[in-house]
Amino acid sequence: MKRATELFTFEVRSSRSPMIEQTWQTNSEPEESFISVAVSHWEMVVTRQRGTARLTVRGPETRASTAPIPGDAEFFGIQFSLGTFMPGLPPGRLADSGLTLPPATSRSFWLDGARWELPGPDNADVFVDRLARAGLLVHDPVVPAAVQGDAGGWSRRSVERRVSRATGLTLGTIGQIKRAERAVELLSRGTSPLDAADQAGYADQSHLTRSLSRFAGRTPSQVAASARGV
Repeated sequence: MKRATELFTFEVRSSRSPMIEQTWQTNSEPEESFISVAVSHWEMVVTRQRGTARLTVRGPETRASTAPIPGDAEFFGIQFSLGTFMPGLPPGRLADSGLTLPPATSRSFWLDGARWELPGPDNADVFVDRLARAGLLVHDPVVPAAVQGDAGGWSRRSVERRVSRATGLTLGTIGQIKRAERAVELLSRGTSPLDAADQAGYADQSHLTRSLSRFAGRTPSQVAASARGV
């Protein structure tokens, strides 16, 4: 079974909005499922399939899991920056899960008692701006700063509380996920597992193996082999 980046062809775009990490588009592949890796960001995903469309809010993922692939579908996603969250749908409630919002029409959905147009590549920034103006989406700048190691004079307890509210995760878990992402990047570039463990900050290769098995659903050798097309 393949990871999403190994299976799908993604069109990724940056955004002018500080609340958006990136947007992406892709289509179904003729496989039943894929490995969904751990991620610290939450996202909204629009799925269009056989004349229908739905928007799902997907929380952060604390471990790799197996996810089904809907047949004959198109996907558009908005991945939100760390520190951006919906007070009415906090990421902690959606960790390792998702919530599909009620559809209104084939082009809209219900949120907070109002009908919203489904976002797409051409209106994602406007869509997010509207959510923010309506108070449905907020950003806590302390969170990305804390992830980078700058607590800004806040106590550890206050920082952890704000990080948990905005991401649904602890600073420690976010750091573990980022370390695993770094290791996968190194292995995919041909770095040996021993050197990848050292450069990504693991105590030894066995710690790297346990981490990637949990967060990426692959061992270091499997990641390296996949990068070589094996």
